[in-house]
Amino acid sequence: MAAVRLGKNHLRWCDNCNLPLLERKDCPVCGTGTREVEVTPPADVRPAFERDILHIREVVDKQFGDGSGLALIPEGRVVLLNRVPALDRMDEVIADGVVLGALRYDLGRGYVFINRMQGAKRIAPVMSRGMVVSDRGALPFIREGKNLMAPGVIGASDSIIKGDEVIVVADGDAIATGLARMESDEMVAADRGLAVKTKWTKDVQMPVVKQTPSWDDVLDANAEVLSRWVAEATGFIKDTIASHDLPAIVSFSGGKDSLATLLLTMDAGEKLPILFVDTGLEFDETVEHVKEVAERHGLDLIVESAPVDAFFGNLPHFGPPAKDYRWCCKTNKLGPTVGAIMRNFPDGVLSFIGQRRYESEARRAKSRVWKNPWTPGQIGASPIQEWNALHIWMYILSKGEAFNPWYQRGLDRIGCFLCPASDMAELEIVRGESSRYGQWSDCLRQHRISRGLPEEWEEYALWRWKKVPQSIREELETLTGKDLKSLRKGASLEGEGRLEMRLQEGVSPCVLGYSIEGAFSRSIDIVRLANLGAIMGAVEFNEDDGWITVDDVTVYDEGVITSKGPSEESIRKKAKRMQELVLRSEECVGCSLCIARCPRGSLQLRDGRVWLSGECDGCHKCTDGPCPATSFRDDDFQM
Repeated sequence: MAAVRLGKNHLRWCDNCNLPLLERKDCPVCGTGTREVEVTPPADVRPAFERDILHIREVVDKQFGDGSGLALIPEGRVVLLNRVPALDRMDEVIADGVVLGALRYDLGRGYVFINRMQGAKRIAPVMSRGMVVSDRGALPFIREGKNLMAPGVIGASDSIIKGDEVIVVADGDAIATGLARMESDEMVAADRGLAVKTKWTKDVQMPVVKQTPSWDDVLDANAEVLSRWVAEATGFIKDTIASHDLPAIVSFSGGKDSLATLLLTMDAGEKLPILFVDTGLEFDETVEHVKEVAERHGLDLIVESAPVDAFFGNLPHFGPPAKDYRWCCKTNKLGPTVGAIMRNFPDGVLSFIGQRRYESEARRAKSRVWKNPWTPGQIGASPIQEWNALHIWMYILSKGEAFNPWYQRGLDRIGCFLCPASDMAELEIVRGESSRYGQWSDCLRQHRISRGLPEEWEEYALWRWKKVPQSIREELETLTGKDLKSLRKGASLEGEGRLEMRLQEGVSPCVLGYSIEGAFSRSIDIVRLANLGAIMGAVEFNEDDGWITVDDVTVYDEGVITSKGPSEESIRKKAKRMQELVLRSEECVGCSLCIARCPRGSLQLRDGRVWLSGECDGCHKCTDGPCPATSFRDDDFQM
């Protein structure tokens, strides 16, 4: 997946003091010059907590032998993590001013550590697994970036299998990292063929570690820079309050960004009320954390809760939410948020929100002060729009403020415990740590069984997409040996009586866009709908995966409809047209009224139902008149 640069890389390093520094080109401690640490965009670097470090060491020990993890990250080191684009989850690991490698979660395999040369050189002297020994004669070719061929292999650790991450050594020194293309015995015995596909081959100088500072030392060294950022943010808060004749609050989610925003408002001399929307899908620890923060600082806490059955009551109708089908944002977040604002601040409110440009492209494009598109009268403002995660964490740590305990359990972002935006690595953590996840597992299992879906649908969390990305598709098909259609398709959902539809619509707080998500009461004949879809416009049709997209509206054969765009009026109009087209397709009685209205003669009856058999010029005369399938159906499209 391509890396996206959402903002400036602020991370620099003083090699003399072994200190990570924010943006300073000279070290405030020793005065020597600093250098930029080259990390992968978006460069939203964060601290590694104790559990993170222990986990990295465990993974490295498993791959390369006992003691390898401690050799990679010795005791007392300040370690940073940088989340980077990947199929699932991957974090670059930074210590002593260099990127040692990356911790990656692979579907079906779990965590693996991918060494860069700095990491490989640390591990090589103590490793007992994952080692391929090269003849010195291959060294010049490897340094040029070439792969290691079998004739150049003179030894290998036992149990290496094809696909393993390995370290290539010569005379005990790491000379490359890469991917094994043969098993141990084969690469030693073979006189031809590719043994290791190399990744990192450039020789590097090991940093001379002169000091091992603590996080207190890091905070002290960055105090001056951080104070400037705090001063700018608090000035922004004061100016924004002064320029808006509205009561002000802090929208508090229980995450690090909203916590930093709250602390900044207090540093600005304000004691603003906290608004917390309890979606009913929060971690128990998040709810408790919000209450503790309000009590500790003596702040008024406004809690708005979603209806008890807002999610699980709607689940049978809509099915599991997905990254591209977030109906839950409307039922559990948008509704309660709007209700809280309208009831507590009917004349409008200024809400300080922990939004940062480093989080996504959508948030990068958003202004620092904006009118809330889904709550009339609400003005949103972000004091931390330009902050990256390291700014946030240094600020929170410098205040000595308690934060959500889930960050120390391995999560780097906090939201709903079953959020479809989660990756498999996060779901694995939540499954093992949250008392709430068992309920969700039971729901997924019941849904899978009722729909006749295979176990892989649940095992690989395929419920998280309606349209599965091509990269995920290819990975799962390689992993399982099955085509994606067989992993996602179950029995058609049959129903009796007229086709009905339930919708959720509005601006989604999670994806920052106006969207509609709906579910029909039974499955859709997607081939027939694709045929009639040309009446609305150009049809994008994927029969294997069972979906069509026409005029920004997508319908899936399981009976799901989604649409998203910048204009509420336009999206509502398009979705209503598609709903009517689905009704015409599914409940056609063969009356021929639409056939009579078509000036081109492009419609005909086939097996008692209307089909588009010729070209359509989009005049819509066939659908502008009455139809038994759509008449008296307005109550089906209440939003």
